[in-house]
Amino acid sequence: MSRRLRLGVNIDHVATIRNARGDNYPDPVRAAEMALLAGADGITAHLREDRRHISDADIDALAAILRRRGRPLNLEMAVTEEMEQIALAHRPHAACLVPERREEVTTEGGLDVAGGHNRIAPVIGRLRAAGIRVSCFIDPDAAQAAAAKAAGAHVVELHTGAYCEAVRHRSPEAPALLEKIRHAAAEAEAMGLEVHAGHGIDYETVGAIAAVPQVVELNIGHFLIGEAIFIGLTAAIQRMRALMDEARAQVAA
Repeated sequence: MSRRLRLGVNIDHVATIRNARGDNYPDPVRAAEMALLAGADGITAHLREDRRHISDADIDALAAILRRRGRPLNLEMAVTEEMEQIALAHRPHAACLVPERREEVTTEGGLDVAGGHNRIAPVIGRLRAAGIRVSCFIDPDAAQAAAAKAAGAHVVELHTGAYCEAVRHRSPEAPALLEKIRHAAAEAEAMGLEVHAGHGIDYETVGAIAAVPQVVELNIGHFLIGEAIFIGLTAAIQRMRALMDEARAQVAA
């Protein structure tokens, strides 16, 4: 029997739209509540160092409302002292450590845990001591998964962006990139890590990723917020949830 696949909805870009006008609408917290009602299992938010979308006040409100509802907040964060202190103050269910460059449009790749062990491991240790479940967002690479395990992470989230981009551009490299995700997921689970996946996933690519049996959670944001412009957030999430469940059911068949 296959494991149920969880869906985390990233609501960052609701805040991006709000910030374009410098107003308080649309409200990412309202989006989070709608996402949960539509079938999301949890909410993901990335508090960037430059605060380009999610704000400190958003994290305050999200942490409070999700705690009341007994639903998980996954705080994506750079490995900095400032972000560590914010995570320790709020104690979200999970903290996902991600690389961050001020000039990037979106996260461009996975965290180099192997190269940054001495900086990353102490942060993971302090987050774990506070009862926070720690994930490392990595490229689908067994060596990075092993480094995350050695640094003390509970979870690795595999960066699916290269595969999703290849599918969108009809690149012949797509099958090989999917195989890298499959291999890394199997290796990570064998190490005792929980495996998540995310970045760039849409209706076309979700099936293949959801069919990787070791993956237990997908985190999806930009596409869902974009699709919500056309069909509404509830409908967008419900369709994604249905495609995930269909793909996972085929694994079990």
